[in-house]
Amino acid sequence: MLKTILFIAIGGAIGSVLRFLTTVLVSKFWSNQFPLATFIANVIGCFLIGLIIGILTKNQLGESNLKWFLVTGFCGGFTTFSAFGIENYNLFQSNNSLLAFGYIASSILLGLFAIWFGFLVSK
Repeated sequence: MLKTILFIAIGGAIGSVLRFLTTVLVSKFWSNQFPLATFIANVIGCFLIGLIIGILTKNQLGESNLKWFLVTGFCGGFTTFSAFGIENYNLFQSNNSLLAFGYIASSILLGLFAIWFGFLVSK
């Protein structure tokens, strides 16, 4: 268990640093209101989690330390949106479209509400 936590922590640290560097790089070239750095990180993270899980599954490494390091650690540190994406992909693949759409809608709406409520409570 400790070894798994270490793999996740190291991968997460690397992912978090790369997420920060993505923001720094994008902000040098983009000053619009649209959150391009977050958008880029989310899309790249979703691509990477699909690619990594696909490769790990194809090579029967679905429960390996590499999965903990790359998927949970790196992708999770780079963007949690990738986890959200793969969870919804899995729901659609298992013919749970209604549940997927409910998860998407409730995550967005409740997430925005929680941000608003957090600001309200902090005042």
